[in-house]
Amino acid sequence: MDARLDYFASPSAGRVLKHFMSAGKALKDSPLPAATQELVALRVSQINGCAACIDMHTKEAAAAGETPVRLNLVAAWREATVFTEAERAALELAEEGTRVADAAGGVSDAVWAYAAKHYDEEQLSALVVLVSFMNAANRLNIITRQPAGHYEPGQFH
Repeated sequence: MDARLDYFASPSAGRVLKHFMSAGKALKDSPLPAATQELVALRVSQINGCAACIDMHTKEAAAAGETPVRLNLVAAWREATVFTEAERAALELAEEGTRVADAAGGVSDAVWAYAAKHYDEEQLSALVVLVSFMNAANRLNIITRQPAGHYEPGQFH
């Protein structure tokens, strides 16, 4: 499968994506735990069906030491016993933040309170921005049918 567009060949898109990718780098340096970041990025990408991002975040998480069991259970995290309470709170917030159109009220107060119980304000800020960032990245890739399978860990760092 070929992508519909090569973002990096377009001067306009290249300028915008340079800044967009810088935002992604800033998130990596946030106080939100790296494992949580990859799990959230993966779950958002699964919900949206973004193969390129699933490929990327599965491989990045594995390269950072994430176990195959946990990676394989992200899609069914509610029933899995391998995630911490904090990770579960982040995954739940990520799901409600991604499925905004499906949830009339957006992220519920209960889900927000559960996340706030496990993360401080700086970490919550990073989590919210990460969920938003991943939804945007997913849409960029899905609209242009970016292919998956060839990502190498660290490729965009």
